[in-house]
Amino acid sequence: MELNLFDKQVYTDRRQVLKENFGNNGLILLLGNDDSSMNYKDNCYPFRQDSSFLYYFGLDVPLLAAIIDTDSGEVVIFGNELTIDDIVWTGTLPTINEMASMVGVVSTRPYADITHYVHKALTEDRIVHILPPYRPENKIKLASWFNTSLEDVADAISIKLIKAVIAQRVIKTPLEIAELDKAVDISIDMMTAVIKHSRPGIKEYELVAKAYEVAAANNARLGYPAIITTQGQTLHTHYYGNTLTQGRMVLSDIGAENHMHYGGDLTRTFPVGNKFTTQQAELYEVVLNAMDHAISMLKPGTRYLDIHLAACLKLAEGLKQAGLMKGDPAEAVEAGAHAMFFQCGLGHMLGMDTHDMEDLGEPYVGYTSELKKETSQFGLKSLRLGRELEAGFVLTVEPGIYIIPELIDRWQAEKKFTDFINYDKLNSYRDFGGIRIEDNFLVTETGYQLLGKYLPKQLKEIEALKG
Repeated sequence: MELNLFDKQVYTDRRQVLKENFGNNGLILLLGNDDSSMNYKDNCYPFRQDSSFLYYFGLDVPLLAAIIDTDSGEVVIFGNELTIDDIVWTGTLPTINEMASMVGVVSTRPYADITHYVHKALTEDRIVHILPPYRPENKIKLASWFNTSLEDVADAISIKLIKAVIAQRVIKTPLEIAELDKAVDISIDMMTAVIKHSRPGIKEYELVAKAYEVAAANNARLGYPAIITTQGQTLHTHYYGNTLTQGRMVLSDIGAENHMHYGGDLTRTFPVGNKFTTQQAELYEVVLNAMDHAISMLKPGTRYLDIHLAACLKLAEGLKQAGLMKGDPAEAVEAGAHAMFFQCGLGHMLGMDTHDMEDLGEPYVGYTSELKKETSQFGLKSLRLGRELEAGFVLTVEPGIYIIPELIDRWQAEKKFTDFINYDKLNSYRDFGGIRIEDNFLVTETGYQLLGKYLPKQLKEIEALKG
């Protein structure tokens, strides 16, 4: 088995930056992930290593952990050697020592020795810093090592470590940008195959199969469950049983994760047949105009919250022109009336995770102490990224319009936003579905850079792909 790794100096340098930024403040404990059983012990989900462990140690195999002693500088990788029974079933791997050497680590210990290191540090009144566990098995281990309850593991989570890891991982290096470009290129090939294969009479799952086929052919996999649906008003549906019918649209939100675990996240909306209807084309242009305006604002120093609100204003202006909204668009957005059509945020960070570092906490990844997420407004509360942009950030821009009959019924019954929403006309759009367009961007020193090759998004370009 060949391990996919950057040069060992990359990992050595990353750990050194973490130690320098962190200061002398105890032990940093980083957990890799285990195999996780699906329906019986030996039938496991496809393995996915923890992204922060990959970032600092690169080793993409189960049951590893590591400590960084910020006082002594010692770095230790913990793991168990394969038994002959393991080798019979899975084949050989490099030894733990050999793997550690590949990423610039000298010291290794058996996995069980973590208990000793943690207990010794705690006995000496040293802090053991951990990141939030999102896997149940890791939470159980931490409870045992810290001699605490599962509920109280949360008390051991280190905000200092969370902030240090985010500050480092959020700025993408040229090496990472190259991997993101590769992942987005594969994602574009996936999307192109899905669009070209769509036609009346087939099932959504046949399009999902095309996405998987292209990913596998490029030594990649899907970074998240595909959203390929004729029911585009449902933001995150993973049901694929609908039949494509003439006159409807397909919303496809897919992204490849390449062999180095960097990912893309793209969305296109296209007609089942060869042409958008007049109604579909009108609202498609509204979404595209909002997207282009948001993209033009990408630059260091601009708050993504402000870009989100600017995109919402463009949506409201377009929806008013289409007759679905009325009144003053700026007042409508301030009140939150536009959320009838746009219930989510404009975008999120992207990197080794589709929602990059979301396991570390949205308040720390997408916001700052200066800009806290303090809104309960429908739609705005779902904005994952609000902070001021910096060069090196990688993010998505993905405005949309979603016509949700259940939301129409509820707000109309409550007589909500009647000054801004034209319910009479909106009810004639009840079976419209949804439109989302999404691309991935690097924030540069002077503005932005589109990641990956060009994926058509203009209305006529999409129709041309359909043939």
